[in-house]
Amino acid sequence: MSTPPAASPRRAEMLAAAAAAVTVVLWASAFVSIRSAGDAYSPGALALGRLLAGALTLGVICLVRRETWPPRPAWRGIAISGVLWFGFYMVALNWGEQQVDAGTAALVVNTGPILIALLGSRLLGDPMPPRLLAGMAVSFAGAVTVGLSMSGEGGSSVLGVVLCLLAAVAYAGGVVAQKPALGSASPLQVTTFGCLVGAVVCLPFAGQLVQEAARAPASATLNMVYLGVFPTALAFTTWAYALSRTTASRMGATTYAAPALVVLMSWLFLGEVPGLLTLLGGALCLAGVAVSRSRSRAAARAAVPGAIPEQRPEQAPDSAR
Repeated sequence: MSTPPAASPRRAEMLAAAAAAVTVVLWASAFVSIRSAGDAYSPGALALGRLLAGALTLGVICLVRRETWPPRPAWRGIAISGVLWFGFYMVALNWGEQQVDAGTAALVVNTGPILIALLGSRLLGDPMPPRLLAGMAVSFAGAVTVGLSMSGEGGSSVLGVVLCLLAAVAYAGGVVAQKPALGSASPLQVTTFGCLVGAVVCLPFAGQLVQEAARAPASATLNMVYLGVFPTALAFTTWAYALSRTTASRMGATTYAAPALVVLMSWLFLGEVPGLLTLLGGALCLAGVAVSRSRSRAAARAAVPGAIPEQRPEQAPDSAR
């Protein structure tokens, strides 16, 4: 039986939303694993081990699927995102979070989605509808509330603040560079080779990784492998899939759901019972994501059956998502 004209765009939109949800859940789960692995591995060694595990997993998938090399036009974006996001970001974030308390880290690192929106608007022509801006403002307030409420009595150093800020900038730059590459390469290609580039960037930490792996407890090493297989190989691929079907700004706003999930997972797996302020912050994060991903009535009416969906990677975004 033939498929109704509106069914295909609707199905593509639902698949992209599901891929984004998988990404956010797995990135939130990385919090628990980093807490364990970070006690035994230094920031650079942990980043390299994670990237090697991710690259190996992605390489096997590419062999099974007989994936080819990315086309030449995609390599610029792949290389930039690999250096900034897969490489520099992971090291800077691991290091920065050892220097600052959770509240400061939340405040600085969660500027990333805001930077993505600004860069996406400037460099990619992403629209910045009022609902997106309002949702990001609400989510950012929620993320800061969660971070402040979960902070201990640890201090913050200037170095730690700078590292977290650099991590946020690298994250934003990597996402914006990755978006054009997805117009000519598949999400699996972009993720696999971006991960490989990041691993090469982190090779100077190979000596530390070997030394620390020899004395690290098995649980820490298993958590490092988990970080590579799931929050890196799988989550970055589902991220690229969703990003290829929407704008960078909207995807950045979606990641604000992660702090709320971190609160829940910390409660379930680490026994850290959240307080009222933490729960309020998590609710604000989710509310902001809902607002940022909603459409105005005019935009919804514009999505008539048979129209070309705005999420297609080869088409420049032209309406509120």
